[in-house]
Amino acid sequence: MTKALSVFAAALLLAACATSPQPTTTARVKVTPLGSHDGEFCARDRAIVFEDPDGTRILYDAGFTVRGADDPRLGRIDAVLLTHVHGDHLGPAHQPEANAGTCASPQFTVRDTPYSNTVKIAVAKKAKLVVGAELNSYFATVVAAAGGDPRQVVINRFGSLQKVGGVSIATVPAVHTNGLAPEFLDKELGDALAKNGLTAYVGPPNGYVVKFSNGLVAYLSGDTGLTAEQDLVVRRYYKANFAVINIGDVFTTGPAEAAYVIDEMVKPTEVIMSHANEVATSGGKVVAGSRTDQFIKAVKVPARVPLSGKTMEFDGGGRCVAGC
Repeated sequence: MTKALSVFAAALLLAACATSPQPTTTARVKVTPLGSHDGEFCARDRAIVFEDPDGTRILYDAGFTVRGADDPRLGRIDAVLLTHVHGDHLGPAHQPEANAGTCASPQFTVRDTPYSNTVKIAVAKKAKLVVGAELNSYFATVVAAAGGDPRQVVINRFGSLQKVGGVSIATVPAVHTNGLAPEFLDKELGDALAKNGLTAYVGPPNGYVVKFSNGLVAYLSGDTGLTAEQDLVVRRYYKANFAVINIGDVFTTGPAEAAYVIDEMVKPTEVIMSHANEVATSGGKVVAGSRTDQFIKAVKVPARVPLSGKTMEFDGGGRCVAGC
């Protein structure tokens, strides 16, 4: 090829690139924690709503702190993600109103058993309930009993990918337990299990990797300890650039272990802490010496505190660009 032809070919390539659709860099994912007390990060806070730039809205681990399906903070919900069936994630009850009780001990007096807060929300919103393990058959039965369509329940075991709007959802391993408490079962079976100090085991727990349409790839850890999959699967395969990590200790990674997961294994651009099991803030400010404070000091990337009702916006690279 002559020099003139080479220059002409390069010019054509540049023109083609200029006119080809380019990835959206300005589109943002909205992330809104739904905790027990407005503007705080409290002991039982787990729930987060993610809104894709295309409008798809996903509720993650409703637990106790979503105030039922009528909670005005929910809006439209297209999918509900549940990592495992422990009560603080599934929701045997919820608050009667905003800020009921204290940040340390919120008041959950509206009972949701035997169906659960999660199921009632999914049924009322006609949302997909995305679950792993052996949970699909259990939840299909419960959703139908609660007045919903069992086809709302979507099985998403390790290695599969589900689409909801412009959002792709995968499950990833979590190192934890997954026993269903007797209060969620029919009385005869529940009483028999309770008498023997047992729960109903429903397969392994999981976390999620959620890919949004603007390029953001979020690792939602659920409840987990250290596991090699955080490097091998979450970082190397899915290339997560943003994370929500549990820091509560005893039942999950504590602040130091969670910081190691973020800095050495997942390596996201930014992180939101979750499942602190403490009064993490007062007046919206982090309490000195708290697990949340310890994690922020230990981790190398920017750590965002999930203040209830405060929306943060993240770009496709995992950077908080508003509400930070």
